[in-house]
Amino acid sequence: MPVFDMSLDELKKYRGINPKPSDFDEYWQRALNEMHGTDPNVELIPADFETPVAECFNLYFTGVKGARIYAKLLKPKNINDQKPAILNFHGYSGNSGDWQNYLGYAASGFVVAAMDCRGQGGLSEDKGGVSGNTLQGHIIRGLDDPNPDNLLYRDIFLDTAMLAKIIMDMPFVDKKRVGAMGGSQGGALTIACAALVPEIKRLAPCYPFLSDYKRVWEMDLAKDAYVELSQYFRRFDPMHLREEEIFTKLGYIDIQHLAERINGEVLMATGLMDTICPPSTQFAAYNKIQSKKNILIYPDFGHEYLPGFEDLKYQFMLGL
Repeated sequence: MPVFDMSLDELKKYRGINPKPSDFDEYWQRALNEMHGTDPNVELIPADFETPVAECFNLYFTGVKGARIYAKLLKPKNINDQKPAILNFHGYSGNSGDWQNYLGYAASGFVVAAMDCRGQGGLSEDKGGVSGNTLQGHIIRGLDDPNPDNLLYRDIFLDTAMLAKIIMDMPFVDKKRVGAMGGSQGGALTIACAALVPEIKRLAPCYPFLSDYKRVWEMDLAKDAYVELSQYFRRFDPMHLREEEIFTKLGYIDIQHLAERINGEVLMATGLMDTICPPSTQFAAYNKIQSKKNILIYPDFGHEYLPGFEDLKYQFMLGL
């Protein structure tokens, strides 16, 4: 079996090295309190896209700090009972994609909501307003702000939870049958969403991003999607005098520290040759999940299309 990170036996035992802040639980409880105190002001606008299998809507809601967040919403046509729902989260810098990507789920009787991350390639709003560097990347957005509540990914994680709550409260959705899925950043957001909304019943993250930042840096893989880590140190802490402080602060938005909160059943996929999101960082999160789980291993694959996973994920979600 090809190896560039750890052996599979080592990966199955690895628990991560990025520090967890001592007030991590209080931090996220405070964040959730802010979210629950935010009026989402939901707006549903019929979309121009038409299909025989679903009604399509542009969904807007207000997230924390006043940002308007966008999601595509597909509701199966001619339903007279409550349906299961799927939440979809996209990769770093992208957007929710084309409507047709979700028609298979809608045709199978799922309500589908696909969110655009604030400040990335879609229609969601980023209010900004943090102190310090905003030159490159969302991982470090707010890192120089004295208040860790201003880390951008905190707000993005809360957006996923707000979307889940909105969808669960819709009269045509069975709130006990809601799943979440996504790859890379979308995999990370899937884990964060299911951790912050433990009622999520099933989740299917694929090679999740945003995990075990210090491990990424130590492997000299702070490039590509993680390049902002090395660039931050080069510009703002070239001798790493604040290294422990910085990685500890990043620990607030490290999904491995949220993963143990998950209650839903997990189907995850990873490629052992992934140099974008190293396998050890993914296992750092997976190994902390305490609910029923299964991980599919692709020994020869990296951060790319994983043959068969889309079909297996679809069949997994049919069990909602």
